Amino acid sequence: MQNFEQIRGHVAAADFHVTLHGPYVICVELSLDAGRRHQAIFLSEIEDDDGRPYLRVSTVVAPITGVDARRALAYNWDSRVGYLAVGDLDGVPYLQLCENRPYDGLSPSELGRLVLEIGGVGDRLERALSADGDLL
Repeated sequence: MQNFEQIRGHVAAADFHVTLHGPYVICVELSLDAGRRHQAIFLSEIEDDDGRPYLRVSTVVAPITGVDARRALAYNWDSRVGYLAVGDLDGVPYLQLCENRPYDGLSPSELGRLVLEIGGVGDRLERALSADGDLL
């Protein structure tokens, strides 16, 4: 994949449920646990310091209030996919699970796997941090 429009085209062809289309952002809503849970996955384009494009795949996990920073940092250390970060959602800081991948070498199958994996892991983290709730 060489640009965000190729990513957009693959997401559309893969029959994901897309709830937001922006110039450099797409939101995919995954239905999990036989439709009892849902997880929104955001795909957006970012650039490194050299202008090289990356795909950021992220999902909101929980409000940062009440989250044990040590648990979050331990997760980052142990994680093989994704990392935890803090980002604002309507002016409120939220813990987010993210993964950044350069467009070079990102295949359609890897993109699909990444959306599903970040969505599933994000939902499990949300459950663990919100007493089994489905906040978002």
